[in-house]
Amino acid sequence: MDQSEKKVDDFLASIENETRKKDGLFIIDMMRRITKQNPKVWGPSIIGFGDYLQVYESGHQKKLPLIAFSPRKQHQVLYVLNNFKNEEVLLSRLGKHKRGNICLYINKIADVDIPTLEEIITCSYEKVKKKKYSAPED
Repeated sequence: MDQSEKKVDDFLASIENETRKKDGLFIIDMMRRITKQNPKVWGPSIIGFGDYLQVYESGHQKKLPLIAFSPRKQHQVLYVLNNFKNEEVLLSRLGKHKRGNICLYINKIADVDIPTLEEIITCSYEKVKKKKYSAPED
């Protein structure tokens, strides 16, 4: 997944679901506040903040966003689950959500506890930011 030339505002304007769009703006504001960085579009549909160089056991390297989300048709998908300290406790307090390996699925922001969501995003960001292979900001 590489950074796209798309502008974040243009990408958000293309989202038909008004709740998804409004919640996307809310998540951008929260992630911007936490990271103190501006969002960029990655691939066709992911909004990410910052970047780091992920080095796999094979030696393959890939530049990825430190934290990211995607306003998909069915859910807001937040790429923030990375086994940080107290992850399970925070998820138990979050409210209505589903989870995948690194993905947190939220139907709408109104379904979750905002301070808990902010703590999850902050913990994830702080953990990934400490990775040995952080790439400098462009």
